[in-house]
Amino acid sequence: MSRSLNVVIVASELPYPPTTGGRIRTLNLTLRLAARHRIAFIAHRSDDSPEATRFLLEHDIETVLVDRVIPLKSGPRFYVRLAANLASPVPYSVASHCSPALCRAVLSHGRRHRIDVWQVESTVLAGALPSLEGPPRVVVAQNIESMIWERYHEYETALLKRWYIKQQWRKFERFEHRAFATATRVVAVSEVDASLIRHRFGGRNVDVVDNGIDRSYFETVQPDPDPGTILFLGSLDWRPNLDAVELLLDRIFPAVRAAEPTARLHLVGRRPPPALVRKVREVPGVELHADVPDVRPFLAKSGVMVVPLRIGGGSRLKILEAMAAGLPVISTRVGAEGLELVPAEQYIAAEEPEAMVDALVSCIRDHRAARAMAERSRNFVLNRYDWDPLADRLERVWFDCLECETPGFAGVSPC
Repeated sequence: MSRSLNVVIVASELPYPPTTGGRIRTLNLTLRLAARHRIAFIAHRSDDSPEATRFLLEHDIETVLVDRVIPLKSGPRFYVRLAANLASPVPYSVASHCSPALCRAVLSHGRRHRIDVWQVESTVLAGALPSLEGPPRVVVAQNIESMIWERYHEYETALLKRWYIKQQWRKFERFEHRAFATATRVVAVSEVDASLIRHRFGGRNVDVVDNGIDRSYFETVQPDPDPGTILFLGSLDWRPNLDAVELLLDRIFPAVRAAEPTARLHLVGRRPPPALVRKVREVPGVELHADVPDVRPFLAKSGVMVVPLRIGGGSRLKILEAMAAGLPVISTRVGAEGLELVPAEQYIAAEEPEAMVDALVSCIRDHRAARAMAERSRNFVLNRYDWDPLADRLERVWFDCLECETPGFAGVSPC
């Protein structure tokens, strides 16, 4: 693998600063491979773009930015757009993320440069790639989007919203089937997702490049836990996390605090919506820490991390980061999905809110057992999920796909 490749990565936004799971994954893999290959990003411009462009250029990564108007997710016009999408063959999030400007920039860049491999960082962007024959196309499925929408449907109780969500779920199933079946190679973040892509969606060449952790960044963390401090970590502008936080605030944490009055809950994440900020003020014992520059102090000081996810896909970087820092984890099946972790050996499994309450109270009262589990988990994660070998695995995907026949993306593009 001594040949240097020209790789163009298409993303909704540049992966810096690393403030979301998707950015963390993309940035860590890209920085390692940029030392061996010429990499360019085509992405939408955002508030972070000047800082991100400077950082990436320092690592010899080119950026091509396009403007877009981010549609509001509230108000009458939002609901008009949702209604109009009923007549579209593509899901609403595909139409809103895969902008015409991004599609034009991809096409223009492809005409002016020699490209060995195209890569999109989300299935929703698959339609941005040229539909003509050309270089191999790698689709990175950081989530199985239709699975997320299926889970939205499962837990939605309002009849009209449930009906609309079902339409989006079915659209995503059709969209993902075309995107996966026509990609040169598909990269899944877990073997669970890879199996689903092969058997449900007809993906023919599917590889697994797991989510990971920066070993040197987390192994220096010295745990100094307060057993009564419970941590929730995650982007607070992502609907599955908001569903989990609502469950925490309404049903789980009040019951924990009734049993252990000194218990505290720290919510740590980016972009909390105003409604969540207001709600936190009303729940005793809860603190909100928004847009923190470094999560490691919270990982070191907390007694346990809780992951009450009911909706989700892919795999949870935040669980890996907690374990890499030596923090015990209590999670649902969906929360720990896609990670090679053994319940009761490396994390505490709790499916229903009542079971999660019992597990949290038990951790607070008998923290020694939880710490012993955390030490086992830390050693496993630091050795199994390091970004360095995972970047090598993605590099092999790039070289392997050069040997594959490249099908077109006819019928996928929303542009």
